[in-house]
Amino acid sequence: MTTLHDVALMRLVAQRLAGPPAADAAAAVHRLLAVQGQDFPGAVTSLALRTSTRDRTAVLHALDTGSVVRSWPMRGTLHLVPAGDLPWMLELLGPRALAGLAGRRAALGLTDADAERARGLAVAALAGGRRLPRRALLTAIDEGGVPTTGQRGYHLLWFLAQTGTLCLGPTDDGEQLFVLLDEWVRAPRRLAREEALAELVLRYFLGHGPATVHDLVRWAGTTVRDVRTGLDAVRDRLERIEVDGTEHYLDPETPERCAAHREAARAPLLLPGFDEFVLGYADRGAVLDPAHAERIVPGRNGVFRPTVVVDGRITGTWRPAGRGAARTVEAEPFTAWDATVAEAVPRLAAALP
Repeated sequence: MTTLHDVALMRLVAQRLAGPPAADAAAAVHRLLAVQGQDFPGAVTSLALRTSTRDRTAVLHALDTGSVVRSWPMRGTLHLVPAGDLPWMLELLGPRALAGLAGRRAALGLTDADAERARGLAVAALAGGRRLPRRALLTAIDEGGVPTTGQRGYHLLWFLAQTGTLCLGPTDDGEQLFVLLDEWVRAPRRLAREEALAELVLRYFLGHGPATVHDLVRWAGTTVRDVRTGLDAVRDRLERIEVDGTEHYLDPETPERCAAHREAARAPLLLPGFDEFVLGYADRGAVLDPAHAERIVPGRNGVFRPTVVVDGRITGTWRPAGRGAARTVEAEPFTAWDATVAEAVPRLAAALP
């Protein structure tokens, strides 16, 4: 019988955090379909942890050369995604993210005409392969007659990315630059709706499973009906298990892979904030005691702290401390760690990409 503990360990293996890693950043993000990207430095670390080289410069190279992009493909939230998958994800999941747009726009003092004027100004500023940091792009929009003060600027850039005009591509001195999606994504995939639903379901469960339909609904910001439609098309390519009476779906290879690498999955692991191991599921009960939920999101403010994972369970949090040669970490267990784990934390922190 599969237990929640088994689910936790299998998720680490499915996500390539334990066992054989992905070959490179593009393969790692393809495996997961999308990687949480709210905190850019943390997202780079999250992706690097899943690769064979564990090299963040290789992740940045994938962004600079266009195999991976960062945008708002679903839930109105930043993610790293394979460049070719961004167009169909926006078409499939974008409309739900845009719901309530009129009210938000009115609260900001913007009109639909403002937003479309901003689109024209952004295209003019970026056409021909040009790349601009956020501030410069907002300046171009503001000087063109569309106000970007307050939250207006963020809203406009989000809207233009959500509707397929912009995405975040290469980096310059640690900052990602805005580019035109149609120019930057050289091999876009265009899928019919039924194909897109099947692709969404298959890729999510292969990279995140064991997981539930509800997990995917929450992760993608879609509907149960759409997930069931996609699942019907790919059910024969997934394994189904029951855990405490609840259906979970996963890559058929994951159980055997986990059995072969179970000890590696049980070893202590440090993750940055917003990692997919935490945010990739609606129900985190397999990996986190609900009593400690606010320890990783203090005050439920939406900001996820870096976590310490032991034996598949989130058992504490950590944060960098000090600078230069004195750089170290401060770690806080939820209860208590044994000496082996406590000693491993600074070593693991020093080895983070």
